[in-house]
Amino acid sequence: MKYLIVGVGNPGAKYENTRHNIGFLVADKLAKELDCSFAPDSHGELAVGKHKGRTLYILKPNTFMNLSGKAVNYWLTKLKIKSLDNLLVIVDDLHLDLGVVRLRKKGSDGGHNGLRDIQARLGTTKYPRLRMGIGSDFHSGQQIDYVLGQWPEEDRSTLEEMVAKGSEVIMNFVTIGSDRTMNTFNNK
Repeated sequence: MKYLIVGVGNPGAKYENTRHNIGFLVADKLAKELDCSFAPDSHGELAVGKHKGRTLYILKPNTFMNLSGKAVNYWLTKLKIKSLDNLLVIVDDLHLDLGVVRLRKKGSDGGHNGLRDIQARLGTTKYPRLRMGIGSDFHSGQQIDYVLGQWPEEDRSTLEEMVAKGSEVIMNFVTIGSDRTMNTFNNK
């Protein structure tokens, strides 16, 4: 069985360690755990790994966050993945406290431009996403500076725990499915 795992973020050194790029960090961790590496490909960097008989195509789009749907749609088509249950999008979430990791089978974009573009390209909100809580410790009008800001040193250990948990959630998602994975991880 094939899965497309998409860590959304912004390409380039300027955005490397920003809150908005936590999807890339989780994708990197997953690739490391599956002992596979990223190579440039159409619409991003792609790594291919195996886990318990499943093939995971791990994608870090190069289309910038707000155009993530272009890369997602392209790879779903290229890999001939028909069921959106075999897609998982990893995304930062301002509406979750820092450190919270939550799997959802569907949902709104919650004001996230990357999810908005994916939903527009796919024509549905019914696809799994792994929401990584980055908190909302900013004043009114500073949201862009916050999400594009570097992770502060005091949040590094929480970030590492979140990224490790994100990778663990993905491994469970591809082996036992979304419902059982949500029951196992969402209430912790």
